[in-house]
Amino acid sequence: MSESRAAARYARAVLDFAVEKKMTDVVENDMRTIVATISGSKELQELIGSPVMKGELKKKAFLAIFKGSHPITEGLIDLLITNRRISLINEVAFKYIVLNEDLKGKDVAYVTTAVPLSDELEKKVLKEVSKLTGNKITIENRVDSSLIGGFVLRVGDLQYDASISNKLNNIKREFTKSI
Repeated sequence: MSESRAAARYARAVLDFAVEKKMTDVVENDMRTIVATISGSKELQELIGSPVMKGELKKKAFLAIFKGSHPITEGLIDLLITNRRISLINEVAFKYIVLNEDLKGKDVAYVTTAVPLSDELEKKVLKEVSKLTGNKITIENRVDSSLIGGFVLRVGDLQYDASISNKLNNIKREFTKSI
């Protein structure tokens, strides 16, 4: 099973449980915290990928880092560590957010740029993405200086990469193919 499908299944299961307990928004806030924390910490990304670190130590670390999270979120962390799938945590959290926004009839457009979006540019992106999807859209801007320039737009399962780093990588691949 692909990583993406597994993450989607975990996210769907957590969402179903959160809907049953009427805690979807609380769990969504936890998921947003998880995505932001992992994205902003190289050390945490290394911890997630470390095959050396024992599961019990990872569990203690994650529960300490995300202390105060809802029990549903803590249960997800425990389940992923028990099933040795903690590497999926960021993707599960992201998919949960997308599924919950979809459930509310909204979409979230994640725009990753090298520098923060200006208000004017954010309005333009919002207008264009709303036209494409036909849904109410909110924009979440992430800054990643490694993109060099351009942007990466992700709405639901669709992604458009117009970053300079992506274009440079494509050129590099073409050169290595022709050699």
